Amino acid sequence: MTANRTFEALVAEAEAASVEGWDFSWFEGRATEERPSWGYARAMGERLASASAALDIQTGGGEVLASAPKLPPLTAATEGWPPNVAEATALLHPRGAVVVASPEDAPLPFAADAFDLVVSRHPVRTHWDEITRVLRPGGTYFSQQVGPASVFELIEYFLGPQPAEARNGRHPDRARSAAEAAGLDLVDLRSERLRIEFHDIGAVVHFLRKVIWMVPGFTVDQYLPQLHALHEQIETEGSFIAHSTRFLIEARKPG
Repeated sequence: MTANRTFEALVAEAEAASVEGWDFSWFEGRATEERPSWGYARAMGERLASASAALDIQTGGGEVLASAPKLPPLTAATEGWPPNVAEATALLHPRGAVVVASPEDAPLPFAADAFDLVVSRHPVRTHWDEITRVLRPGGTYFSQQVGPASVFELIEYFLGPQPAEARNGRHPDRARSAAEAAGLDLVDLRSERLRIEFHDIGAVVHFLRKVIWMVPGFTVDQYLPQLHALHEQIETEGSFIAHSTRFLIEARKPG
């Protein structure tokens, strides 16, 4: 509960909270986000259950992959941020999955035709040529990704109006074109716009500390006036409303 708590107390709690891994349970009761109708984790789990060799790219702390009821006999995951590598290793090694430390922009450290399934939830960037290379003929890439102008109400509150290129980046049509250019056949492409509510300023601070690309270099000290004003707005209106965009893409390597 955050009722009647001061700005200073809410911000201090958010600054003290760990931002390791990709677990968002800290936001319970403090922020809400609509979930896409397609149920990525469930659909991913169904595909993993029938795969023989799978790769999860940019696994974060491994939480999404670990949610699958059954993993293939050969399961690997990559992650570039050292604290997340440790989190994912602790979570996934008991499930028989290997976690490989690999920078986001480096080539995938696997042989060609190594996997019949590659998955990724919210990759920072999709390296389509590398995905095509490591997929076996007939193999599938299955991914939920951040769409255009996601949470821009919050981004523009702190950074001001953003250029059209920034607003239109990560568009699903671009993903379709890039997948096809890399030699994959599109199987499915869906997009949704989803409501987010931040119920206290601590939730905003924790979100911006955790999702570091939203407001690059964010610190409380740097944005203290804006945070104070936003705190007053939330206290008056009950919440700060933003919208995320998500798209689901599934593509297959010709067999």
